[in-house]
Amino acid sequence: MTKIRDKDFLKRFGENLRKLREQKGMSQEELYFRANLSKNQVGNIERGEVNTTISTANAIAQALEIDLFELFRW
Repeated sequence: MTKIRDKDFLKRFGENLRKLREQKGMSQEELYFRANLSKNQVGNIERGEVNTTISTANAIAQALEIDLFELFRW
């Protein structure tokens, strides 16, 4: 079975994440530290290069102190 990924969706998700992070005045480094992610993971997500998990999205939302839904609202 082939995995199907919606690259446009991933890109929009990442762009929204970047916007929300910047609105909070937070660097990628601070976000990955607060969310306990690997060093390059935030950048990869923001560029739409990876299909992140729901648990990672939840960790990001908690680190940004926002509702998880806001990450999917664009």
